[in-house]
Amino acid sequence: MIADSLWIRAIQDFDYCEQEVAKRVCKNNSWLYRMLDAVTDLSPGFRMPYAVGGLALTIIISDIDGATKFLEKGVRAYPTDWPILYRAAYHHLYETKDKSRAAELLIKAGNNGAPPWVYSLAGRLYSDAGYLDLAEKLLQQMVDQKLEDQFVNRLRDKINAIKAEQSNKASQ
Repeated sequence: MIADSLWIRAIQDFDYCEQEVAKRVCKNNSWLYRMLDAVTDLSPGFRMPYAVGGLALTIIISDIDGATKFLEKGVRAYPTDWPILYRAAYHHLYETKDKSRAAELLIKAGNNGAPPWVYSLAGRLYSDAGYLDLAEKLLQQMVDQKLEDQFVNRLRDKINAIKAEQSNKASQ
Protein backbone atom coordinates (compact mmCIF):
# COMPACT_ATOMS: atom_id res chain seq x y z
CA MET A 1 0.00 0.00 0.00
CA ILE A 2 2.80 2.40 0.77
CA ALA A 3 4.38 1.83 -2.65
CA ASP A 4 1.01 2.47 -4.30
CA SER A 5 0.54 5.67 -2.31
CA LEU A 6 4.00 6.93 -3.22
CA TRP A 7 3.40 6.02 -6.87
CA ILE A 8 0.16 8.01 -6.95
CA ARG A 9 1.98 10.94 -5.36
CA ALA A 10 4.84 10.70 -7.86
CA ILE A 11 2.67 10.62 -10.98
CA GLN A 12 0.90 13.75 -9.82
CA ASP A 13 4.20 15.62 -10.01
CA PHE A 14 6.20 13.97 -12.80
CA ASP A 15 7.32 17.43 -13.87
CA TYR A 16 8.29 18.69 -10.40
CA CYS A 17 11.86 19.90 -10.04
CA GLU A 18 12.84 21.10 -6.60
CA GLN A 19 16.12 22.62 -7.79
CA GLU A 20 16.65 23.66 -11.39
CA VAL A 21 20.35 23.92 -12.35
CA ALA A 22 19.61 25.21 -15.86
CA LYS A 23 16.51 25.81 -17.93
CA ARG A 24 14.55 22.54 -17.87
CA VAL A 25 17.41 20.68 -16.19
CA CYS A 26 16.79 19.43 -12.69
CA LYS A 27 19.43 18.77 -10.05
CA ASN A 28 20.63 15.19 -10.22
CA ASN A 29 19.01 12.59 -7.98
CA SER A 30 15.87 14.67 -7.86
CA TRP A 31 12.77 14.34 -5.75
CA LEU A 32 11.14 12.29 -8.53
CA TYR A 33 14.13 9.93 -8.69
CA ARG A 34 13.98 9.40 -4.93
CA MET A 35 10.22 8.75 -5.08
CA LEU A 36 10.51 6.25 -7.94
CA ASP A 37 13.43 4.53 -6.24
CA ALA A 38 11.44 4.20 -3.01
CA VAL A 39 8.39 2.85 -4.86
CA THR A 40 10.45 0.17 -6.57
CA ASP A 41 12.36 -0.69 -3.38
CA LEU A 42 9.05 -1.24 -1.60
CA SER A 43 7.47 -3.10 -4.52
CA PRO A 44 10.22 -4.55 -6.76
CA GLY A 45 7.72 -6.30 -9.05
CA PHE A 46 5.78 -3.11 -9.82
CA ARG A 47 6.55 -2.67 -13.53
CA MET A 48 4.78 0.61 -14.30
CA PRO A 49 7.30 2.89 -12.50
CA TYR A 50 10.09 1.31 -14.52
CA ALA A 51 8.10 1.57 -17.74
CA VAL A 52 7.42 5.31 -17.48
CA GLY A 53 9.49 6.70 -14.62
CA GLY A 54 12.84 6.55 -16.36
CA LEU A 55 11.52 8.50 -19.33
CA ALA A 56 9.99 11.10 -17.02
CA LEU A 57 13.37 11.55 -15.38
CA THR A 58 15.31 11.79 -18.62
CA ILE A 59 12.87 13.72 -20.82
CA ILE A 60 10.57 15.75 -18.58
CA ILE A 61 12.94 16.99 -15.87
CA SER A 62 16.36 16.05 -17.33
CA ASP A 63 17.69 14.39 -14.18
CA ILE A 64 20.28 12.47 -16.19
CA ASP A 65 22.10 10.81 -13.28
CA GLY A 66 18.86 9.81 -11.59
CA ALA A 67 17.46 8.52 -14.87
CA THR A 68 20.60 6.48 -15.54
CA LYS A 69 20.46 4.82 -12.13
CA PHE A 70 16.73 4.22 -12.33
CA LEU A 71 16.74 2.86 -15.88
CA GLU A 72 19.60 0.50 -15.03
CA LYS A 73 17.62 -0.64 -11.99
CA GLY A 74 14.69 -1.31 -14.32
CA VAL A 75 16.92 -3.30 -16.69
CA ARG A 76 18.08 -5.45 -13.76
CA ALA A 77 14.51 -5.94 -12.52
CA TYR A 78 13.10 -6.69 -16.01
CA PRO A 79 15.97 -8.06 -18.11
CA THR A 80 13.64 -9.47 -20.78
CA ASP A 81 11.15 -6.61 -21.07
CA TRP A 82 12.00 -5.13 -24.46
CA PRO A 83 10.17 -1.78 -24.02
CA ILE A 84 12.14 -1.12 -20.82
CA LEU A 85 15.38 -2.18 -22.52
CA TYR A 86 14.60 0.03 -25.51
CA ARG A 87 13.88 3.07 -23.32
CA ALA A 88 17.14 2.54 -21.45
CA ALA A 89 18.93 2.32 -24.82
CA TYR A 90 17.34 5.62 -25.88
CA HIS A 91 18.59 7.25 -22.68
CA HIS A 92 22.13 5.99 -23.13
CA LEU A 93 22.21 7.00 -26.77
CA TYR A 94 20.84 10.53 -26.43
CA GLU A 95 21.52 11.57 -22.86
CA THR A 96 24.72 9.85 -21.70
CA LYS A 97 26.14 9.50 -25.25
CA ASP A 98 27.21 5.92 -24.47
CA LYS A 99 26.74 4.26 -27.87
CA SER A 100 28.14 0.90 -26.84
CA ARG A 101 25.78 0.58 -23.85
CA ALA A 102 22.87 1.67 -26.05
CA ALA A 103 23.84 -1.00 -28.60
CA GLU A 104 24.02 -3.70 -25.89
CA LEU A 105 20.54 -2.77 -24.69
CA LEU A 106 19.15 -2.70 -28.23
CA ILE A 107 20.46 -6.21 -28.87
CA LYS A 108 18.87 -7.43 -25.64
CA ALA A 109 15.62 -5.73 -26.67
CA GLY A 110 15.78 -7.41 -30.07
CA ASN A 111 16.39 -10.78 -28.48
CA ASN A 112 13.26 -10.26 -26.39
CA GLY A 113 10.72 -9.25 -29.01
CA ALA A 114 11.61 -5.74 -30.20
CA PRO A 115 11.27 -5.05 -33.94
CA PRO A 116 14.17 -6.42 -35.99
CA TRP A 117 15.44 -2.97 -37.00
CA VAL A 118 16.93 -2.57 -33.50
CA TYR A 119 19.72 -4.94 -34.55
CA SER A 120 20.62 -2.70 -37.46
CA LEU A 121 20.67 0.33 -35.18
CA ALA A 122 22.83 -1.55 -32.67
CA GLY A 123 25.26 -2.48 -35.40
CA ARG A 124 25.45 1.08 -36.59
CA LEU A 125 26.10 2.29 -33.05
CA TYR A 126 28.88 -0.25 -32.62
CA SER A 127 30.47 0.77 -35.89
CA ASP A 128 30.07 4.49 -35.12
CA ALA A 129 31.70 3.92 -31.74
CA GLY A 130 34.65 2.26 -33.44
CA TYR A 131 33.74 -1.32 -32.54
CA LEU A 132 33.82 -2.63 -36.08
CA ASP A 133 34.44 -6.21 -34.93
CA LEU A 134 31.28 -6.14 -32.81
CA ALA A 135 29.32 -4.65 -35.71
CA GLU A 136 30.54 -7.43 -38.01
CA LYS A 137 29.67 -10.08 -35.41
CA LEU A 138 26.18 -8.62 -35.09
CA LEU A 139 25.83 -8.57 -38.88
CA GLN A 140 26.68 -12.27 -39.01
CA GLN A 141 24.10 -13.00 -36.30
CA MET A 142 21.51 -11.07 -38.31
CA VAL A 143 22.35 -13.14 -41.41
CA ASP A 144 22.22 -16.38 -39.40
CA GLN A 145 18.82 -15.44 -37.96
CA LYS A 146 17.58 -14.68 -41.49
CA LEU A 147 16.41 -11.19 -40.55
CA GLU A 148 14.96 -8.99 -43.25
CA ASP A 149 17.41 -8.25 -46.05
CA GLN A 150 16.91 -4.49 -45.84
CA PHE A 151 18.30 -4.43 -42.28
CA VAL A 152 21.16 -6.79 -43.06
CA ASN A 153 22.08 -4.86 -46.21
CA ARG A 154 21.99 -1.49 -44.45
CA LEU A 155 24.34 -2.71 -41.76
CA ARG A 156 26.61 -4.40 -44.33
CA ASP A 157 26.78 -1.13 -46.31
CA LYS A 158 27.64 0.83 -43.16
CA ILE A 159 30.43 -1.60 -42.23
CA ASN A 160 31.83 -1.51 -45.78
CA ALA A 161 31.77 2.29 -45.79
CA ILE A 162 33.69 2.41 -42.49
CA LYS A 163 36.24 -0.11 -43.78
CA ALA A 164 36.71 1.97 -46.95
CA GLU A 165 37.15 5.12 -44.88
CA GLN A 166 39.72 3.38 -42.67
CA SER A 167 41.59 2.13 -45.78
CA ASN A 168 41.66 5.64 -47.24
CA LYS A 169 43.05 7.06 -44.01
CA ALA A 170 45.69 4.33 -43.79
CA SER A 171 46.86 4.93 -47.37
CA GLN A 172 47.19 8.70 -46.90
